[in-house]
Amino acid sequence: MDRFCLRCHTDQISQNMTRARLVVIFWTLILTMMLYPVMSMLVVQMYTALSGSYLTGHHSVLLINCPTEQTAKDIGRHIMEKRMAACVNILPPASTMFYWNGEIQDASEILLLVRTRTSMVQRLTELVNTASSGWG
Repeated sequence: MDRFCLRCHTDQISQNMTRARLVVIFWTLILTMMLYPVMSMLVVQMYTALSGSYLTGHHSVLLINCPTEQTAKDIGRHIMEKRMAACVNILPPASTMFYWNGEIQDASEILLLVRTRTSMVQRLTELVNTASSGWG
């Protein structure tokens, strides 16, 4: 009789252990699904910090310096007509200081802020570089 009670007690312990394991697995899956966005963001940040490389996101902002407001409008209109950006902002004139030929130079320029998809950055850069001679 003692063996039978001991065996029943052992079966009950193993059932409780199995239930406990299932509960732990269940809650681990739930927490993993809830924390996935945070964990994926942390992994990307850790990768970029440790490797020194840059992983692109979905959206980017380009800053383009233009010599005149008309040039900024022409570039902005050209970008929008080609549907290469969601939005183009033309900011008011800004005073700029820079080194040129070993001397500090002062200039006034218009800043063009272009909001676009990261996948379009290279094409936009090429567009502005190749066409800038005709605008400036």
